[in-house]
Amino acid sequence: VGVPPGNRRHYPEEALPISPLKEKRRRVKVSLVVLALDLTNQLTFALLLLPLGIVLVIALAFGLLIWRHSRRDCKRSKPGATSDSPADLDDNGEWREVSFAGRHRWCAIRASSVKAVQAALGLHNPRPCSWEDGMSRLSEHTLLISPPIDGWILVVGHGLPDPTDDVDNCFRLLLNLSRDLGQVQFFCVHRAVNHHTWVRAEDGRIQRAYAWAGETLWNQGRATPAEVRLGLKCFAYGETTEDRDGYPNDILQANTDKVHLLAANWSLDPLAVEDRLLSAGQGVVGDLVHLRYG
Repeated sequence: VGVPPGNRRHYPEEALPISPLKEKRRRVKVSLVVLALDLTNQLTFALLLLPLGIVLVIALAFGLLIWRHSRRDCKRSKPGATSDSPADLDDNGEWREVSFAGRHRWCAIRASSVKAVQAALGLHNPRPCSWEDGMSRLSEHTLLISPPIDGWILVVGHGLPDPTDDVDNCFRLLLNLSRDLGQVQFFCVHRAVNHHTWVRAEDGRIQRAYAWAGETLWNQGRATPAEVRLGLKCFAYGETTEDRDGYPNDILQANTDKVHLLAANWSLDPLAVEDRLLSAGQGVVGDLVHLRYG
C-alpha cells in the first residue's frame, strides 16, 4: 500500500538529508579548493617579487664592487703607494698575495747583515722599517731589504733589473753581488704573459740561469735537482714553443706558476715566509740611484 502521489512530501534540493560521509567529502573538497587558491596566490606573489629580488641582488653586487674599488683607489693614493704596493690590503697578511700576484722581481741573498746587502746594492737614504711598511713605500726608484730570515735576506722592488728589458744588466748585477756577498739568487715572474726567470750565482760565477720572455733569453748551466723534481721545462736558445709536442702554453704557464716553489726549494719563497719571521726584525728601504752593473 503506497503513499498517494498527492500526499508525498517534497524537499527542496538543498534541504535533502546528506549522509555524514558525503558531508565529509564535500568539506574536504572545499578545503582543497581553498588551499589551492591560497597556494596560487602565494606563488603569484612570489613570481612578482622575483624580478625585484634579482634587481636588488645585482644592485648590491655592483655597490660592493664599487665600494671595494673606491677603497682600494683611496689607499693607493697614499704617499709612496704604487699600483703594485700592498697599501690596498688589510693587516691579515694578504698584502703579499697581491704584491706578488702580477709582475714582480726579488733576490734571495745568503747573508745575515742588512747593512752589507745595503752597501752592495749602493742604496741611498736608507730608512729602517718593518717589512709591511717598506712594501707600502716601494716605487720604481726604491728597494726593500728584509730582516734576516733563516740565514737569508730578501730584496724586492721594481728597481731590480728586468731580464726582458736587458738580460745583460741582470747578469752583471748578479755577478757583482755574488762577488761581494756570496750566494745570490734572482727570480722574476710576469704572469700575464708567462715570462719567468730564475738565476743562482755564487762567488762571482753563474751556476744556473734560465730566462724566458717569448724566447729563451738566458740558459746557462745544468738544471738543478729542484727544477727536475718540479718538472720545469726549459727551451734551448732558438727553440720555439712550436718545437715541443703537446700544449706549449701549458708548459710556459706551469713554469711561471712554479717559480715560487723553486724559490722555496733553493732558499725562500716570499709568499710562504711566516709573518712572525718578517716582523721579527727591522728591514731597510732605500733610494736606488744606480745599480752596479759593471
